[in-house]
Amino acid sequence: MRTGMLALALGLLALRFLPALPPLWLLLLLPLLGLLLLPTRGYPLAFFLCGFSWACVSAQLALDDRLAPELDDRTLWLEGVVVGLPELREGVVRFQLADAQARKAKLPQLIRLSWVVGPPVLAGERWRLAVQLRSPYGSVNPQVFDYQAWLLAQRIGALGTVKAGERVQAATGIADWRDQLRHRVLAVDAFGRQGALAALVLGDGSGLSRADWQLLQATGTVHLLVISGQQIALLAGLVYALVVGLARLGLWPKQLPWLPWACGLGFAAALTYGLLAGFEVPVQRACVMVALLLVWRLRFRHLGIWWPLLLAFDGLLLVEPLASLQAGFWLSFAAVALLAWVFAGRLGAWPWWHTWWRAQWSMALGLLPLLLALGLPISLSGPLANLVAVPWLGLLVTPLALLGTLLLPIPWLGEGCLWLAGGLMQLLFLLLGQVASWFPAWLPTTVPPWGWLLGGLGALLLLLPAGIAWRGLGLLLLLPLFYPPVVTPPLGEVEVWQWDVGQGLSVLLRTRNHALLYDAGPKHADFDLGERIVLPAVRGLGVRKLDLMLLSHADMDHAGGALALAHGLPIDQVLSGEAGELPAALAAQPCVDGTHWQWDGVGFTTWRWQHAPAGNPSSCVLLVEAQIGERLLLTGDIDKTAERALLNAGRELRADWLQAPHHGSGSSSSMAFLRAVQPQAVLLSRGRHNPYGHPHRLVLARYKAIDAVLYDNVPSGALRIQLGRRAPAYEARAVRHFWQPEIIK
Repeated sequence: MRTGMLALALGLLALRFLPALPPLWLLLLLPLLGLLLLPTRGYPLAFFLCGFSWACVSAQLALDDRLAPELDDRTLWLEGVVVGLPELREGVVRFQLADAQARKAKLPQLIRLSWVVGPPVLAGERWRLAVQLRSPYGSVNPQVFDYQAWLLAQRIGALGTVKAGERVQAATGIADWRDQLRHRVLAVDAFGRQGALAALVLGDGSGLSRADWQLLQATGTVHLLVISGQQIALLAGLVYALVVGLARLGLWPKQLPWLPWACGLGFAAALTYGLLAGFEVPVQRACVMVALLLVWRLRFRHLGIWWPLLLAFDGLLLVEPLASLQAGFWLSFAAVALLAWVFAGRLGAWPWWHTWWRAQWSMALGLLPLLLALGLPISLSGPLANLVAVPWLGLLVTPLALLGTLLLPIPWLGEGCLWLAGGLMQLLFLLLGQVASWFPAWLPTTVPPWGWLLGGLGALLLLLPAGIAWRGLGLLLLLPLFYPPVVTPPLGEVEVWQWDVGQGLSVLLRTRNHALLYDAGPKHADFDLGERIVLPAVRGLGVRKLDLMLLSHADMDHAGGALALAHGLPIDQVLSGEAGELPAALAAQPCVDGTHWQWDGVGFTTWRWQHAPAGNPSSCVLLVEAQIGERLLLTGDIDKTAERALLNAGRELRADWLQAPHHGSGSSSSMAFLRAVQPQAVLLSRGRHNPYGHPHRLVLARYKAIDAVLYDNVPSGALRIQLGRRAPAYEARAVRHFWQPEIIK
């Protein structure tokens, strides 16, 4: 039976790696084939086929629930109920709407909305809204969080921006109760940490600032401030330990068997905590794992720990096959499996401090290959920070926060408990800040699959008990994780990456020994794509320093991410066409017309209109020439007047590749300019459904008239050029995933 359960798990997991879903007829045929194999020795294959078919059917249902193409970018009046706790950040309300209905239009079951400077929105309310709808979409870049996969895993079928709305019905039920409770917690004076307490009690992270999240990520303690498996298990464990302690002291009623009651009350505490947190998928996963662990402790200890773990794994994937698209799913089960691997077969008792320290460093070492495979940052201070933070939160802050929330109806008592919990939380944040300053987060270079497989084997070897032969070999197997191969261009060539940053621009140029970033991507309110996309993508390529960051001009869609890059990478020099308009912390110097230099056999030349007015015409233009004469012209946001000035300057503008000026705006890409450049290909960076109408249809017609191939990041994702080889561009979306529907060019 265990073999069959393992085969079922593999079938359910196979969904994660599919480039496209099989046709419906095949999904109907595979379970029938599995039923025929079930009575035979081929029963593991039967389990695999059934699991695979169910996972694909579930994924197809989620894809079918996406917004219809004809409704994409349309504004409709719709009505629905707010689910979950809305988030308010810098004047933008973000929330989810369920069971939305509109006249003569079928809408997805769940829609994620944002409302700029909107009124207060409460969970459980019913609203009638005018919404500009968009189909789920996310940028595609290497080594960067896959937003589209996250949306599908949440079964969110559409995105939208609210234009207007009215409340139809006030909130009722448990959703309203949770929202009111959140507001009461946030109203308490708790040393400024009431937002962290709301995250701990209710799973609402909107009260945490961006700096708080960065600190938690740098110290590997994010899992402690969202209601996760660890929080649920800690509470269940405390209740279980309380009953056991009372029984050993003789204070537990003898007519009540202590073990069933300890398990039952532990699960009741976990379930109550989960309901308080909204009982979303990560919490459901935690409650199922706690339930199985308690049942195993009560009745099935003789079967070993691996059986309930495999049962929980299969059970969760059967309920929600798309959970395999979420990093939290993998990390939760990997953490439990690692602890079982380390402690299940030990001989004798260890001191508590030895057990606790071994658990922390084992988790840090064992999860390292998985974190690298998932493209997540590595916290070098994680073992040290968690050594203190886990008991501090689990034994002090969390019980006080829950008790304070429970006692809020009693004047002063509830607020006092929350005040004390907030003080303890503030002390913890001060300590984490100090630890993070010693050991900042590490954004590693992308590790090839063979590298993290070897590293995973090495980690498992090192976690074996001391004295086992070949255990030391694990250190050698770990080396590819820390020193992965970094491929750099040969002399005379340039590797060019145009990142997929939506309505903005960022281009990395890397020669054999140097790296230049042309523009840093956009920043909108608290959404910094320089930090979220450009920095991890650049670090993933193995770039550890920028010799030059050239910001064409100071507009936020080009320079918004510059500060995040400056904080995350050493930068030797910053140049810009509008140096005086940039933050002083960048120490930017003005772009000087005619500056020329060479790196590794590659030539770079700048141009800037000396009499340009402020804004787009001030963009610093960069011409890059590889050794064989292949050229790239990066133009920023210059308009027709700046193009005319560039033509009048008498420069040799011919280039094989042209970055479309001003995202293909109708105010740029004049025919005279295009004839002078004579590009064979044009690189377009723009946002899907951007409000400016980029690219303009007349500009597209001009590109077509000169027979230039258009590479657009919307259908193509990030683009890579090997300048110096005269080869076509590589498109990141060419690597297919079933959750990324093909976008028609």
